[in-house]
Amino acid sequence: MSTLTSGADLMALAMRLYPICRSITGNGLRHTLRMLGQSIPLKLIETPSGTAVFDWEVPPEWNIEGARLIDSSGRTVVDFADHNLHIVNYSEPVSATLSLEDLHGRLHTHKANPDWIPYRTSYYKRNWGFCLRERTARELQPGSYRVEIQSSLQPGSLTYGELLLPGASRDEVLVFTHACHPSLANDNVSGLAVTTALAQWLADRPRRYSWRFVFAPGTIGSLCWLRNNESNLGRISHGLVLGLLGDQAAWTYKKSRRGDADIDAIVPWVIRGLDPASRVIDFEPYGYDERQLCSPGFNLPVGRLNRSINDGYPQYHSSADDLSIICADAMARSLEACKAIVEAIESNRRYINLSPKGEPRLGKRGLYGAMGGNSPADSERAMLWMLNQSDGERSLLAISQRSRMSMPLLDGAAKALEAAGLLEEVVETRLG
Repeated sequence: MSTLTSGADLMALAMRLYPICRSITGNGLRHTLRMLGQSIPLKLIETPSGTAVFDWEVPPEWNIEGARLIDSSGRTVVDFADHNLHIVNYSEPVSATLSLEDLHGRLHTHKANPDWIPYRTSYYKRNWGFCLRERTARELQPGSYRVEIQSSLQPGSLTYGELLLPGASRDEVLVFTHACHPSLANDNVSGLAVTTALAQWLADRPRRYSWRFVFAPGTIGSLCWLRNNESNLGRISHGLVLGLLGDQAAWTYKKSRRGDADIDAIVPWVIRGLDPASRVIDFEPYGYDERQLCSPGFNLPVGRLNRSINDGYPQYHSSADDLSIICADAMARSLEACKAIVEAIESNRRYINLSPKGEPRLGKRGLYGAMGGNSPADSERAMLWMLNQSDGERSLLAISQRSRMSMPLLDGAAKALEAAGLLEEVVETRLG
């Protein structure tokens, strides 16, 4: 398996993923998932076309071989071979001759940026069209145009990739990223690369939680995953949707629908410590797969981490979201932020003080300095904070925020106190 340890590794993977024409179904999506499987042992799950998924239905599988718009002189003016975005994603097969007037409504441009190709889709309504530069559209002359789209919409399946890393507990942390966008670098080649590297790193570490990584097409993919795992959703303690992690913007965390889940405290604490310019926004029912995971019928404790947000940078959903706007350094730092979040989740235990009446004597247990009158060392102060605040409700993070002491220092104090029989971890019982 290929190792992903540096920003250069992440950028190299992004460069391999970028040219693939992905969609919510089809061979491009499978090819992407198999490529990620060269770094982590992904299991591919197929959901057949026509399957009812709550209020949705898995559409026919779409694959494309080529698409061209040819003018009356025989010159190809738009060619899918030049850029994946030149075709409306999920265009049905067409072989026809039309006038320029008849093509009205079938040609899509980015009027604000005439040299960019827009990204357009028509997943659930039979349709077709071309996306092209506004400058090219302005040069089209009246006359007849040949439309040739070699695509197929056939019974098949939707594919998503999943990796479960078992931990000491059956309680799970869900990490989700969307895998359907064609040739858009920040959205979401960057997310695919960072999430894969995170899974690879975590696979070699001891884990308190079980960690489930899902790589799926947006919306219908997360709905399929929810349908297939509905009976086990009670195991999910925390969740994070990852995407748009390759540009130079500061991190943005979007809270879960609950707004007060543990993940809503952990991620802001981590990213603000790494970059004070990071921001936190409230939940809204627009965005990526957090919309489905946080829908009222599931209401999972899932937030979202990005750099730039969806529709929040000029190049969004256009050909300008290319490899030039992501970089190795930004993805490497995003990976480090994700690792820090993992470590915070893993260490964010709750404890109960087993000797709560007064302050227990630490000295007789070998946990406190023998000489009185001096200020306690940091390790001793950390033990005092843990004893005072461990009421079974406050987490290690909450105690860290109140005491202004680091989580690793408090974690070490907690383990020493637990070994001495003064603290006991509170173990939550979950469904599933």
